[in-house]
Amino acid sequence: MDKYQVAIVIPAFNEEATISNVVKSVKKYGLVIVVDDGSSDRTKNMAEEIGAVVVSHSQNKGYDGALNSGFAKAAELGCSAIISFDADGQHSPNAIERYIHELQSGVDLVLGIRPKPARIAERLFMCYSRYKFGWLDPLCGMKGYSMSLYREHGCFDTIDSIGTQLATYGLVNNFSYTQINILISGRNDHPRFFSMFKSNVIIIKALINLIIRRYT
Repeated sequence: MDKYQVAIVIPAFNEEATISNVVKSVKKYGLVIVVDDGSSDRTKNMAEEIGAVVVSHSQNKGYDGALNSGFAKAAELGCSAIISFDADGQHSPNAIERYIHELQSGVDLVLGIRPKPARIAERLFMCYSRYKFGWLDPLCGMKGYSMSLYREHGCFDTIDSIGTQLATYGLVNNFSYTQINILISGRNDHPRFFSMFKSNVIIIKALINLIIRRYT
């Protein structure tokens, strides 16, 4: 792949209500890779019909597992950078252009900042990440990565970090980064990957991992 190519990786689990519109809204910005994480609905078929590259899991591997597969596919296809994007329609595609500008200008890590966190555990995570790294919103699902950062770390996630391990590695190891305010829309149904209670438990576990592990 000769020209600069951005992959937009979208983990999706039973997102047939939104996946078509989400793919449509972002496909003009780059190569869209949807990871169908063991969905029982038409997520896979609908993503394929709208023109996305689809990676399918026969069983649900969770959010980090879906991102792992999507990032591996982006590397396999020779992409220059990767932007993670949620399948539920909450992320505004308008910010993607700025993400691409920053990445193409040589920034290794572009971190989104939402207006406010949704869960109590997220606030705890944010307090720690702000204190430790100056990172304002670690659990924002919209992040941008240079392929050089991904390849140096050698993986996206190995410890169920809820999408924070690679970014943390970049911050600890002095990769260039910037933080961007993004808009978030509400969703009318329930989150697919985790219930509210389970989400809080998973976030606390990820925070503990972040505190006790060394990212060198």
